[in-house]
Amino acid sequence: MKLTTDPKVDTVFDNYPDHVKEKMLALRKLVIETAEETKVISELHETLKWGEPSFVTKIGSTLRMDWKAKNPNQYALYFQCTSRLVSTFKLIYKDHFHFEGNRAIVFSMDQKIPTSVLKNCIKASLTYHKVKNLMTLGI
Repeated sequence: MKLTTDPKVDTVFDNYPDHVKEKMLALRKLVIETAEETKVISELHETLKWGEPSFVTKIGSTLRMDWKAKNPNQYALYFQCTSRLVSTFKLIYKDHFHFEGNRAIVFSMDQKIPTSVLKNCIKASLTYHKVKNLMTLGI
């Protein structure tokens, strides 16, 4: 898999407070790792959308992540709100995550993230256009 990264993305990560940077870099690593493990993904583009680190594939829906100072005890993965992604995640993983509407999975700073479950959500987003017609998005 080919990864391309806009240099401005590193600047955003560098500007997070130290305790947040650790969480955000772990989330970033998980997204990249998931893309590498997903055979149908040949390219992953890491860029900024709305000033937030974002991941784009040719076959997927944009996946964003961010921490906001107005909610200092949480950070999130953001999905296209018009997709079936978050509604499907709520159906399958309602006991694993806290959701914000149809747009985000929200994590508290002290939460232990169930990485194998989250990887399923990340994969569904990065391959959305291939799985959107499947009942549970291939999960």
